[in-house]
Amino acid sequence: MALEFLHRQPVKIRFGSGSIKKLGEEIKTLGAVRCLVVCDRFLKATVEAMQGEIPEIAAVFSDVEENPQLSGVIEATKLAQKTQVDAIVGIGGGSTMDTAKFTAAIARENADALACFKGECPFPKTRFPMIAVPTTAGTGSEVTQVSVISHGREKKTINNPVFMPTLAIIDPALTLTVPPRTTMNTGLDAMAHALEGYWSKNHQPISDLTAIEAVRLVLENLETAYRDGSNLKARENMSLAALLGGMSFALPKTAGSHACSYPLSEDYHLPHGEACAFTLDSFVRINADERLETLCRRVGLSGTDELADRIKALKKLAGLKMTLSDLGEVDMDKLCRDAAKHPLMGNNPVPMDESALRRMFEALQ
Repeated sequence: MALEFLHRQPVKIRFGSGSIKKLGEEIKTLGAVRCLVVCDRFLKATVEAMQGEIPEIAAVFSDVEENPQLSGVIEATKLAQKTQVDAIVGIGGGSTMDTAKFTAAIARENADALACFKGECPFPKTRFPMIAVPTTAGTGSEVTQVSVISHGREKKTINNPVFMPTLAIIDPALTLTVPPRTTMNTGLDAMAHALEGYWSKNHQPISDLTAIEAVRLVLENLETAYRDGSNLKARENMSLAALLGGMSFALPKTAGSHACSYPLSEDYHLPHGEACAFTLDSFVRINADERLETLCRRVGLSGTDELADRIKALKKLAGLKMTLSDLGEVDMDKLCRDAAKHPLMGNNPVPMDESALRRMFEALQ
C-alpha cells in the first residue's frame, strides 16, 4: 500500500529562554496596536507591569478557572470588545490558553459563545490573531487547534482550525517557578500526548518522529525537573518535549488515556495531567505491539514493560493517584460507560469497550 499522509503546522514558533522579551516586537509584527492579555491569576500583576514596556497591552483578563468555563470566555470577550483590541495574547497554562483561543475565535465578530459551544452555529470565519505563551511544560496547546472548555458540568474538547494560534512564544525560563507536583502532572501530560499521537489510528510519519523525540526528552528530563525546578537545561528540554508532544497529537488526536481522563477529572477531580497519567502505563501494556517496541528501543528502553514501569515510577515519585482506592468511592459502571463512549476512545488501536475498561480499572488495586 502506498504511503499517504497529510501534515499541517501553521503556527510560527519562537523558542528560547528569554524569548518573552520579544512579545512586544511580535505584537507589532502582527500589525496589532491594542491587545488583550488573558493570563493566569497569579500572573496578573506581572502582566500589568509589562504594560510599561509594551504599550500595546490594552487590557488584562485573569479570571480563569482551573477547568476553564465558558463564562470566563464570555467575560474576556466583553473586555476585548470594550477596550477595542485587535489581538489576543494567552500567557499561562492550558486553561488560560484554551480561554484565550476561544476568545480570539468569537470576539472579533461578537459571535454567540454558547451557541458555538453547543455546535448550534459555526465559529466565525474571521478571528483575532492570537499569541500563545505557555508557562508550563505539558499541554502543547500552543500548537494545536483544540480548546477544552466547560459549561457547568459539561466539558467539551472542541477541535477547530479557528483555535490554532498565530504565534507560539515558548520561553522555558517561565517554567522555573512551576511547583514540583504541577511539573510532574504537566510532564506526564506531554508524555501522554506523544504516546497517544504515536499509537493513534490516525498516526503518520512526521507526528511519529516528534512523538519519539518527545518521549525521549520526558524520560531523560522530567525527574530532574521535578527534583530541581531551577535546572534550566531540564526545563528547556521539558518545554521542547511539550511542544513536540503537542505536534505529535495535533493531527492524529489522542486516544484511550485521554478518553478516560474526562470522567476521572469531572467525577473524581483529578487535574488533567494526573487524570491522563492514571491509565497511561495501563494503555502502554494494552497497546503494546511492534511499533511501540520500536519506539522503546529508539529511546533507549528494553521494551514496553520498561516504559510502563518508568511511567508508574514517575507517578509514584510525585505521589499521584494510581489506584481505585486513591479515587475514593468509585461508580465503576459510570466510569467505564463514560470512558467507552468518549469519541477519543475510537482512536485507540486496541478496541476498548466497557468490559475491557472494567478489567483495566479493576487491575489498578
